[in-house]
Order: sequence, then C-alpha cells, then structure tokens
Amino acid sequence: MPTPTPTPTPMPGPLPAPVIRAVPGAPAAAPSAAAADPGRPAEGNRQGRRRERRGSGVRERRRLETRDRIVDAAAELFAERGFDAVSVVEIAQRAGVVEKTVFNHFPVKEGLVLSADPPMRSALLHAVATRPAGESVAAAAGTFLVRAMTMLGSPEAAEGVAEMARVVRGSRTLQAREREILGEITAALAAQIREETGAGDGAVEPDLTAAAVTALYGRLLELARDRVLAGVTGPALADELRAAGRRGLSLLQFGLAGYAKRR
Repeated sequence: MPTPTPTPTPMPGPLPAPVIRAVPGAPAAAPSAAAADPGRPAEGNRQGRRRERRGSGVRERRRLETRDRIVDAAAELFAERGFDAVSVVEIAQRAGVVEKTVFNHFPVKEGLVLSADPPMRSALLHAVATRPAGESVAAAAGTFLVRAMTMLGSPEAAEGVAEMARVVRGSRTLQAREREILGEITAALAAQIREETGAGDGAVEPDLTAAAVTALYGRLLELARDRVLAGVTGPALADELRAAGRRGLSLLQFGLAGYAKRR
C-alpha cells in the first residue's frame, strides 16, 4: 500500500516476533514488527527489554531481569522441544528460579508465548477510533492491518516469525489460545463499532465487519508464517503480503458481490 513509511515502535515478546505502526489516515501510532502476531507477549526482545529497564528502581530492575531470564529460558526450551513437551518446572530450573516465581510472572504457561492483551488489539482499535471523517471502519482497519503485516517482511522480523510459527504450529494448546485471542480482538472491535454507530443489539453489521477485518489479519499472519518457513523473507515477503493484503482490503471495502461468480 503505497504510503509513507510507518514509524515502528518495539513490541516485546519471548520469541522474537513482529507488528506495526502508523498508517496514513489512520492512527499516528501502531504496533511494531513485534505486534503483528496476535498474542505476542509484552516482554519483547532483549533490546526492547533493556530499554524498559533503564530508569527503573533497583527492585523493579531485578524483577524485570528475573522475568527476562524466565522468558529467555522458555523460548530456548520451546524452540528445542516444543511448547507442549516443556514443563513449567523445567523452565524454572533453566531460569534459575523456583516454579512459583514463574507463575508469579506468568499465571498460565501460554502467557510465555501469547499475551492475554496483545498490542495489536489496542493499535487496531486506535486506528479505527482516529480515522478521518469519511473513512469507513473497513478501510481504516484494513489499511492498518495490511501495513502492519507488510512489516513482517523486515529483516529483523524474519527470525521471530519463523520461531513463533514453529512453536505455535507445534502446539494445539497454543493454536486454540491464538484463535481465542483473535476472537477477543473481533469482539472488541465489534463492540467499538457498535458503540460508535449506535447499532442495536440485533444489528449484524458490527459483528460482520469486525469478523471480516480479523479474518484478513489471521490469513495474512498465516501467509507470513508459511512463506517465512519456506525461506521467503525481506522485500519478497513484504511484496507478497502487500499484494495479498490489497486484494483482501479491496473485498473489505467494496464487498463480495462480484467475487467468485459462477460462470
């Protein structure tokens, strides 16, 4: 989508991952190549975590350092053996802490991979809430998502996307949780649309619009994972995601009436 280059802001998560930023006519802020994954944890990469620690008090720095060790230990073990084959006890042992400390930071094991409150949700809602007059929800949300997912083609995102893909696809538990997260994003967007438009409880438009937007998001994410695992990264991946996203955005904006007509 030919528009000014977005300004990425680092998003954290144990396994390096991806997201996005601002889109013209949408918000001034969006996730970075780390938020494009639906549930990327908020801990981010090591560099992002170091920035987070600067300026913190001694006790807070120690807490964050312990959290970092847990996240890094989990990422290593999940990459080695898969999410389902690794226990919290093993993660604690590798991180040099007791099991209770892991649960203090991450009440559920899935939280080590997928955040309960992914940055993508707030960024998407912000893109919709701050769209200019005359722009539809589908256009604002779709444009934001296409630009966000295109950023997964950045060189620094490739390793994280591949690692995340392997871990999530190797675990039915994580796949189910990821679907739940996408469902939560859909519900949040539908609620925002309903409130903005004053649609009644029986109106189907808010839910259909939100479902279509998150369906595009989910499909582009899976395409990114497929292509990265096949060895496609960088500009080639960005081009593929942009092209697929534009086709999807066209359907969002102009409808399905002319698509797949029986000949």
